[in-house]
Amino acid sequence: MKPVSPPISPAGMASLRARYDHLLGKERPEIVEIVSWAAGNGDRSENGDYLYGRKRMREIDRELAHLARRMKALRVVDPAAQEDRSRVFFGATVTLADEDDARITVTLVGDDEQDASAGRIGWSAPLSRALRGAAIGDLRRVRLPSGEKEWEVTAIAYPTA
Repeated sequence: MKPVSPPISPAGMASLRARYDHLLGKERPEIVEIVSWAAGNGDRSENGDYLYGRKRMREIDRELAHLARRMKALRVVDPAAQEDRSRVFFGATVTLADEDDARITVTLVGDDEQDASAGRIGWSAPLSRALRGAAIGDLRRVRLPSGEKEWEVTAIAYPTA
């Protein structure tokens, strides 16, 4: 059985593509120019511009390869096209209440676009996995480093097209 590709939103894929294009079209050519100039200055063993430029070029090439692999492996899923909006799936914005009625709102996004400080949790995060398929009123128990915590789903929203 072929493994399912991890999901990413159209905006997340556009962000990865923009980073790839920036590295390939702007940063890498600038570094190539610096390295070429520095190589023409003679002794490369003590030439800081040459050594730093070569190091930076390797870093850029590694990141380009990583981004290319990620973009090939990911599956773009548009949350606005979700038909069943009564349950939690990829791209849902979910409001949760804990035992003390403290409320949090999180959005389930691809692992490449997660940002906990902005309330965006990755698709493979424990809370995200626990919420998958939940409906309003469902209780979900999540095992966290600080111990188990139970959350009630109080609202589910999806972006509109």
